[in-house]
Amino acid sequence: MKISRLYLLMALTLCAPAMATDLALTPWAPSLNAEAMAVLSSTERLTASTRNGLQLLDAKGTELARFNGNFSSLDTRAAGTQVLVASLDNDRQQAVLINLDASAKTFGIPLYLPTRDYPVNGLCLYRDGAAHLFVFLVGEEGKGEQWLVGNGATLLSEPQRVRGLPLPPSAQFCQVDDTTHQLVVNEQNVGWWAYPAHPEAEVKRTPVALFDNPKREAGAMALVPGGMVALDPKTAQLHLFQHTGKRWVEQSSLTLPGLKEPEQLSVNGQQLLVRDDDNGKLYQGRLDWKARPVTAGPVLPEVAAVRQTDPVGRQGDAADDPAIWVHPAQPEKSRVLGTNKKQGLLAYDLDGKLLQELAVGRLNNVDVRPDFKLGAQTVDLAVASNRDHNSLSLFSIDRQSGELREAGEVPTPLKEIYGICLYQPASGEIYAIANGKDGTFLQYRLSAPDGRVQGELVRQFKVDSQPEGCVADDQRQRLFIGEEDVGVWAVDARADQPATLTSVIKVGPQLHADVEGLALYQSDKRDYLVISSQGNDSYLVLDAEPPFATHGAFRVGLNAPAGIDGASETDGLEVTALNLGGPWSQGMLVVQDGRKRMPEQTQNFKLVPWAEVTRALKLP
Repeated sequence: MKISRLYLLMALTLCAPAMATDLALTPWAPSLNAEAMAVLSSTERLTASTRNGLQLLDAKGTELARFNGNFSSLDTRAAGTQVLVASLDNDRQQAVLINLDASAKTFGIPLYLPTRDYPVNGLCLYRDGAAHLFVFLVGEEGKGEQWLVGNGATLLSEPQRVRGLPLPPSAQFCQVDDTTHQLVVNEQNVGWWAYPAHPEAEVKRTPVALFDNPKREAGAMALVPGGMVALDPKTAQLHLFQHTGKRWVEQSSLTLPGLKEPEQLSVNGQQLLVRDDDNGKLYQGRLDWKARPVTAGPVLPEVAAVRQTDPVGRQGDAADDPAIWVHPAQPEKSRVLGTNKKQGLLAYDLDGKLLQELAVGRLNNVDVRPDFKLGAQTVDLAVASNRDHNSLSLFSIDRQSGELREAGEVPTPLKEIYGICLYQPASGEIYAIANGKDGTFLQYRLSAPDGRVQGELVRQFKVDSQPEGCVADDQRQRLFIGEEDVGVWAVDARADQPATLTSVIKVGPQLHADVEGLALYQSDKRDYLVISSQGNDSYLVLDAEPPFATHGAFRVGLNAPAGIDGASETDGLEVTALNLGGPWSQGMLVVQDGRKRMPEQTQNFKLVPWAEVTRALKLP
């Protein structure tokens, strides 16, 4: 395997030799047969064995409870008086989850993952900030998977596959730090790697420690608060790594005297268990190492989508921006529009079922306004930015059926058209505000007196860098625009007024670049500006009036009962405060999902009841 110069440099930095001292070890339960073990507490151990199954043991090795079978690999998570146990059932060749009641000393009913089409070498558990429980499978030839298996202390009736994960081809061991949401996996002849563990995270890896030395080997590891204990079977050493935020630094190393082939490892506090594969015996010791605890990032509240749209019909980064068309007489017949920037415009019902697909080209952003005079007809209007023609694509919406039809096109001089939003003052005329990647904004008055759409350029202004999202507050004649790496601005929406920019919020601790979709929730009680903070997969809620007070941020997490994954890397979003019936009685939030999981499919849009946002942020 080739290792890049960057990784080799990091390997030299992170794996600098440290003076190794001997770790005092004593045999533990010499007659015990175990392939894997876990230190549960100062008084209890758990082992997995091919002959004795899963065994709960006291500190001296006396059996307290047993679950018969042929098992290897082991990981646990405490949940009150319950211990959630993950192992590999060798007879069935399946991963298994089982509850252990630590107080009653009894095992529960096993939950088996479906048989995989590859050999599973190892597994590990992960609990996220919302108490969802996942298991990672480490397989041969670089195959890895993440499965949702429970919440809190409760296991699901049926596990759900969340995503596949490309792992090193020779990986056997994994561990997850629930605090920093990092999955660590070994690559036998290379070192250890860290991956983001959250199901909505981008698939990427960073080195924990790498080496280019045939006398080294990356084996089992145990994550401890603030760091990791990693086993090198060839040198019979433990390496202690401190996690410093963006990198891992080796603090010291310990030699395991008398062990010829150390293989398995478990650490809980200062207690350590290690197995010598040469004689099959277990040894215990005290790890006198105090790492500096890692400060966890803020835990944002989560809401769940109760519906999701059918996936778009193109691979890759395709879905982009939604809009909500509200039926004037029957709100339950409203539509969610969405752009596929590799194909055209899509229309869904409120359950997310695809109703229409207009293949008109690479549409990026879309917005909707009612009561447009198309010749002698009165229709509702959808307008999208067309990146094929650097134009505005217009669509009529039948006010009874909701059917969309192409209504025409307005050319623009923009070199790379990007975002668009509509503005409709009390006079009823409709304006389209389009922007280009160079920061230019063009405002057009739209009309179609003879049935042919046309756009009159009435204003032009510019920001310093790339914009995209924008939304108009028709009542207050205010336009909000997003400058992706800078923040959000407010400007007068009226065409005959100067385009003086007023800062609403800048990129910083709360708003993470890229600034993407913008939307307004407008009700009789309060108006809010909702922003897609793409850099940390969250959504920020502000007052829509000065001084634009912030009410906090939230994330869209997974909905296990409905089988709907969360949302991440969101481009566009839209919201309405109108009662659309059912779960949408207090309005609806629609967000684009940049990483479709559970199952992995092309991108789509998630539909969230606004009542969930009100609850999560405790909005007034």
